[in-house]
Amino acid sequence: MKFLTSILLATSLLAGSAVADELRDKAVAAFKPLPSTLPAVKGNVVTPEKIALGKALYFDPRLSASGVFSCYSCHNLTTGGDDNLETSIGHGWQKGPRNAPTSLNAVLNEAQFWDGRAEDLKAQAKGPVQAGVEMANTADNVVKTLTSMPQYVEWFKAAFPEEKDPVSFDNMAKAIEAFEVTLLTPAPFDAYLNGDDAALSDAQKKGMALFIDKGCASCHNGVNVGGHGYYPFGVVEKPGAAILPEGDKGRFAVTKTADDSYVFRAGPLRNIAITAPYFHSGKVWDLKEAVAVMGTAQLGATLNDDETTAIVAFLESLTGKLPEITVPQLPAETATTPRPTAEVVKK
Repeated sequence: MKFLTSILLATSLLAGSAVADELRDKAVAAFKPLPSTLPAVKGNVVTPEKIALGKALYFDPRLSASGVFSCYSCHNLTTGGDDNLETSIGHGWQKGPRNAPTSLNAVLNEAQFWDGRAEDLKAQAKGPVQAGVEMANTADNVVKTLTSMPQYVEWFKAAFPEEKDPVSFDNMAKAIEAFEVTLLTPAPFDAYLNGDDAALSDAQKKGMALFIDKGCASCHNGVNVGGHGYYPFGVVEKPGAAILPEGDKGRFAVTKTADDSYVFRAGPLRNIAITAPYFHSGKVWDLKEAVAVMGTAQLGATLNDDETTAIVAFLESLTGKLPEITVPQLPAETATTPRPTAEVVKK
């Protein structure tokens, strides 16, 4: 009898192991863990000096015309790398048109912004600085501001030692990109992909299996669990105007191609549990509701409460640990530093 019991126990353990291995095989095929070293970026060698300069610039509100808004304003590193607003507030307290994406792990995206109009973080860094509804500044005024402060001039020289005139709008963007490269957040999800079965709970594993089997991973896959590929919002069933505003046609504004109407880049899902509200419109605040909307809109599937609960549990395993970041002490203004303005220029 003891022998039979041992055989049954061994068989049960082997079966459980086979199921676990099958799920891991599926997960490894669909996703990738974060890299163990900082990823390289095209046309921008990342150095400690460049990272330090980029951190200062990321936090500096004087890159905005008003002296009020910085990159950090809309991409708050203490609240998931975004601002937790429906859409961001910018220059002259204007309300922007779209929800702010997280800057955490953004270097892993195929392109930046919901419509992919910026090919990389360098290009992305230039956009908000010059956007009238965001920071409302000009490239020339940014350079004038930075060169007015001797400490910034020294930092730019250290970050770009091979250049005769290192303080430039392009180099500002390169430095911010270098800092953002460091914003990787390893999560329990990564530990699981790397072989640690105990990193995820049974509920999270169930949710991962559903996420893969239901088809969510067909768009939200890879190292950032999304962040690449462009898809219509409403592959099967178009959401109502409350979630999908008719006036925002997504990637169409970039390509001017009719097929790109209401097409958006697949959102990266790392840290999604702490970056509400959801979607480009920021109209959904509850993650379970967002999962249900994606089920009907993208998959044509009505997910029940148990399924949405399990998928949310899996998504919570994507919440990672932020690298320790100290607030930089920024250079002081001088008599030649351009004065802030709150004037809103109407076009």
